[in-house]
Amino acid sequence: MAQNKMIKAQQSTTLICTVGGSYEPIVCAIQSTSPDFVCFICSVDDPATGNKGSYQQIEGRGNVIKQVFSDIKPTLPNILVQMSLTEEQYTILYVEPDNIDDICSKISQWLRERDPLTERFIADYTGGTKSMSAALVVVALDDEHIGLQLVTGSRNNLVKVASGSETVVPAAIEASRLQRRQHDALSVWSRYAYAEAADLLTKIPSPRDTHQRGQLQRALDISLAFSAWDRFDHHLAEKILLRYRNKLGNTHSELYNILGKLNQEGPAQEPMRLLDLYRNAQRRAATHRYDDAIARLYRLTEWAGQWLLRERANISTDNVAEDKIPPGLQLSRNREGNFQAGLFSTWELLAHYGDQSVRDFWVKNKNHLLNHLQTRNYSILAHGFTPLNESAWLQFLDWVDSQLLPVLFITLNGNKKYKIKNLPRQLPEYYQYYD
Repeated sequence: MAQNKMIKAQQSTTLICTVGGSYEPIVCAIQSTSPDFVCFICSVDDPATGNKGSYQQIEGRGNVIKQVFSDIKPTLPNILVQMSLTEEQYTILYVEPDNIDDICSKISQWLRERDPLTERFIADYTGGTKSMSAALVVVALDDEHIGLQLVTGSRNNLVKVASGSETVVPAAIEASRLQRRQHDALSVWSRYAYAEAADLLTKIPSPRDTHQRGQLQRALDISLAFSAWDRFDHHLAEKILLRYRNKLGNTHSELYNILGKLNQEGPAQEPMRLLDLYRNAQRRAATHRYDDAIARLYRLTEWAGQWLLRERANISTDNVAEDKIPPGLQLSRNREGNFQAGLFSTWELLAHYGDQSVRDFWVKNKNHLLNHLQTRNYSILAHGFTPLNESAWLQFLDWVDSQLLPVLFITLNGNKKYKIKNLPRQLPEYYQYYD
């Protein structure tokens, strides 16, 4: 803390100001801020008329400024002379006055060469064209190190502030800056990067306004909740989201219903976890992590068989009774001496003990499943060294969608105790939890 105070005390003040046709706002800004350095953003000469750009107000020779706009001739020297600025105390950025991209680029490039640890930046957007002012505001909103101000005063008309009434006031930008940074942080939800969103949100300074602070906290908490959900920590996800049930329960009740089934012991818990794993696999594929996605489909295929075997025949794959092993099916023993069934053997058992729908499924899909398992085995996450691609994912996914899930839903829809009629929704791709 002491070191931060020392750095702040050593900071010099740099004023960045847009320059137009009026000199009063520039002079007022310099007099009010007493900067150690000034960056003047000035327009270049007009290519059509050849009229001089606003840089004339800064470095034009002789009398170049009209004290009163109606004066016939200029009677005042440039602003450097009026403010007694030396060559070491200023720089000029020459910009196209109506090209926001050009102006933003040149300001940003200049700022990259400065040191925010030793300089305190103040941006004054009063002068210049609308594009020049807009560009400076855009840059300032994106940079926490820049304060924003304007010169205002009493007005006789909508053209300009009355001469002599100028005063410098800070611009109210905290809400706008918060909104921009929060929007940028939450935009990564589009690729289900909830943990990254939470990390970005924690780096946003806490706003003074109570409502804004609450909105930021909510965005952080909900990002953390979906991050937990995405890594299968359903209890933590529910714990966080329950804080907001009064606000979100009516419009987002499905979230709470799904989490309730995922966390509450009962008939619906395991099948809902199976379907949640399916959605998780889709999220991995959406970010092109196909090895991860296919590994999840493999686990889904294995787990679905295990669950169906317990539901249909009351057989647990980690302890298959010897008298339950059909002729011709060979199972190995585990360390405890119990017969155990792997993925393929699990489905062989299901075909033997299940109903006709399962037997038909197995006859039709036995070889297809072997092909998908072979593809999965090529993955570095299994037994191989080949990165899996989108084509492998789409083939496996198509099989799961058209063959595996229908078999699963025959059981789910055949018994009301599961209370699962359809796939749960995918986790959200955009933030929608405002007041």
